[in-house]
Amino acid sequence: MTARPPRHDRAVRAVRLGPRSAAALALVGAVGVAGFGWPFLADPASSVNAHSQDAPWLFAALLVLLIGVVAATISESGLGAKAVAMLGVLAATGAALRPLGAGTAGLEPMFFLMVLSGRVLGPGFGFVLGALTMFASALLTGGVGPWLPFQMLAMGWFTLGAGLLPGPDRLRGTGERLLLAAYGFVAAFAYGTVMNLAGWPFMGELTSSVAFRPGEPVGENLVRFLAYCVATSLGWDLGRAVLTVVLTLALGGTVLRALRRATRRAAFEAPVAFEAPVAFEEPVAFEEPVPAGEPGAAGVPPGAEVRAAADGVPGGT
Repeated sequence: MTARPPRHDRAVRAVRLGPRSAAALALVGAVGVAGFGWPFLADPASSVNAHSQDAPWLFAALLVLLIGVVAATISESGLGAKAVAMLGVLAATGAALRPLGAGTAGLEPMFFLMVLSGRVLGPGFGFVLGALTMFASALLTGGVGPWLPFQMLAMGWFTLGAGLLPGPDRLRGTGERLLLAAYGFVAAFAYGTVMNLAGWPFMGELTSSVAFRPGEPVGENLVRFLAYCVATSLGWDLGRAVLTVVLTLALGGTVLRALRRATRRAAFEAPVAFEAPVAFEEPVAFEEPVPAGEPGAAGVPPGAEVRAAADGVPGGT
């Protein structure tokens, strides 16, 4: 049985999802599902299949707008200056990690950082972080194209899912790392699969026996899609999943502690209080002590020198 962590180690969310943010996420999620899965959702006899080469472009343009709306809505819900600063640091780190394994059997170390960041900082922050990191890495590597909005949405889902995992306040140690490693393994394959859906309709039906064929029954296209995944991306997805598991188990504890320490020090949820200014007080004047025997000194009443002169007694030596 896992011991309950101390109060200062409770989950701190950089962004709390309100009703508007949740509704915006649900909207972009629904459009994203349609954008990725329309080859299987549209009726084979519908006019959508007649524009199979145009549909990905239309969904890409729509997703750009929707992701912007979601980011703006979440920002309005409480993405403060400290959260923006942490978002920038993590997005820059993820964007710098992605090219390290580019072109090498899917070894992309940024995925493990996205899993851990989503776990600590929550689903709202995770979605914005995943989308922004993918956008920044595309600018860094020159990977800008019609696939970029799909990558941003898929990575946003990937990081958001890590923030929705159970036990953010109770599960710690080896159990938490195993949970995150299992999630990273499954989500790495899921990311590759949905990205295959984004690119698969671009293939001409005459170029390959595994290409999408508009108007064909859904079952036949599904078989072609599975064959397409095995032939083109299975090895890449496996490399990404294995590396995510290895890095999560090896470095997860250290990175999780660092992220939680940073969120505690940032105090995202601390209320801002304005105190009234302190009233100005007049300084207290301190008089220097009078030497003994002088007028005003202890035992010598004031005016003694004047009285002594009036009586004919010298007032001093």
